[in-house]
Amino acid sequence: MRAFDYIELRIPAKPQYVSVMRLTISGLATRVGFSYDQIEDMKIAVSEAITNVVQHAYNDGEDGDIVIGSALYSDKIEVMISDCGNSFNFEVVRANIGPYHENDNVERLREGGLGLFLMETLMDEVRFNNDGGVTVFMTKYVNREQVGEDVESVST
Repeated sequence: MRAFDYIELRIPAKPQYVSVMRLTISGLATRVGFSYDQIEDMKIAVSEAITNVVQHAYNDGEDGDIVIGSALYSDKIEVMISDCGNSFNFEVVRANIGPYHENDNVERLREGGLGLFLMETLMDEVRFNNDGGVTVFMTKYVNREQVGEDVESVST
């Protein structure tokens, strides 16, 4: 028996499908047992990854697909978002995002790279592969309250 359930979807690289995937990830994360806040974080991270594909992977007028795979474990979810479009150099993009300082002019803040920052901030692990397109692997662990079985109770 496999240690996880795997679900894979292929959607057109169009903005109207971002919300569909947000709902899908929400449902899958609920099955694993994530909290509301953790699910909201995952929805943002997945939205950013899919939006990056929609905006950057394919040339104007070019039809393209996004493959979203999710592995559901008892204590985590792994999400893969992949395209066959244009690759990017992750290290270069990451080097150009922030940090920002309090005295920076808000009107001059860079928009590009914010999605990468959000993915890395909201998920526990994020990895990129850009061989023949871009694939993003994101992992989120369930943060359950854990109390050892041999812990004595505390009186108040």
